[in-house]
Amino acid sequence: MSQQKCRWGILSTAGIAMKNWHSIAASGNGQVVAVASRSAEKASQFIEACQASVPVGHTVEAESSYEALLSRPDIDAVYVPLPTGIRTEWVVKAAEAGKHVMVEKPCGVSSDDVRQMIAACDQAGVQFMDGVMFMHSTRMEAMRRVLDDDCSVGTIRRIASQFSFCADEDWVSSNIRASSQLEPAGCLGDLGWYTIRIILWAMKYEMPVEVRGRILHGVRRPDSDAVVPMEFQGELHFSNGVSATFFNSFRANHQQWFHVSGTKGYLSCQDFVLPYLGNEVCFEVGQHNFAADGCIFNMEKSLRPHQQYEYSNNHETAQETRLFRQFAELVNSGQRDPFWPEVALKTQLVLDAALESATQDGAAVSVRQ
Repeated sequence: MSQQKCRWGILSTAGIAMKNWHSIAASGNGQVVAVASRSAEKASQFIEACQASVPVGHTVEAESSYEALLSRPDIDAVYVPLPTGIRTEWVVKAAEAGKHVMVEKPCGVSSDDVRQMIAACDQAGVQFMDGVMFMHSTRMEAMRRVLDDDCSVGTIRRIASQFSFCADEDWVSSNIRASSQLEPAGCLGDLGWYTIRIILWAMKYEMPVEVRGRILHGVRRPDSDAVVPMEFQGELHFSNGVSATFFNSFRANHQQWFHVSGTKGYLSCQDFVLPYLGNEVCFEVGQHNFAADGCIFNMEKSLRPHQQYEYSNNHETAQETRLFRQFAELVNSGQRDPFWPEVALKTQLVLDAALESATQDGAAVSVRQ
């Protein structure tokens, strides 16, 4: 007997959707049925490009409108990588059409958008999930065990994270992530979603009591009515005294690290968003020691690497493949998991607070629950 398949529709021909065509194909329990764009020609070109790179053994149909795709009875779930500025309308319509919904990040322009999406999915009885791939890596389980073992890191005192890449002027002048109409949060939305999420994850989703944010550099294109963050720093403070900082930039070279400091040691991961190419995902635990003996002062290094067998880049064990496989398992089982909409909303609430603080010259603001 063949395994039940979650039948996917892709709502947009965004570049990230090509990667996730591959993820769905490798998942084993899902298949792309149709792709929609605002023209059938563009959807067909997308399908042809994907088939040339990662061919699938069935016909994938092109739809000339998002409405046409949502009206198809042979689609169970939709992946929505539409620009954030127009996403809410189509997530709500997808839910109303009875489709389970996976959305790209940031989920919405504001928490009001995310609440609207979640409410529509709850009303329709469909699953809502954001497409944060690293959340589905086996590395997360291993890091959680280390943070919780009371001896490797101890009590957490400080968390820091950075996600950045350096965009050229052509990118800034043409990419939607520098458009205030389409991606108003800029690097904070595109990259900050990850750094905020990993901090919340480390804190077991406890919410900060205050948030500060600053736009270190922004641009205002001729097609935009507001400044879009190109470089952003944020600071979070928690009720137990833990502090956290994050930095996001379209102006610094590729970095995607996070570091958790505690009373007994630290955990460090250099590639938490997109693992380096290979068949292992790694992190390190440091417990260095300072020893003094008379005039001799030594810093003694103690660094333990941890590895998980998990390929990068759409292998069947990769985090992006596990994302779509685990979502399809929910769809195929008929069971919804409330954890995913809850953590998406929490991430958006912190992002909103950081942006609000930035408009107030970095003043401390509370998260609006």
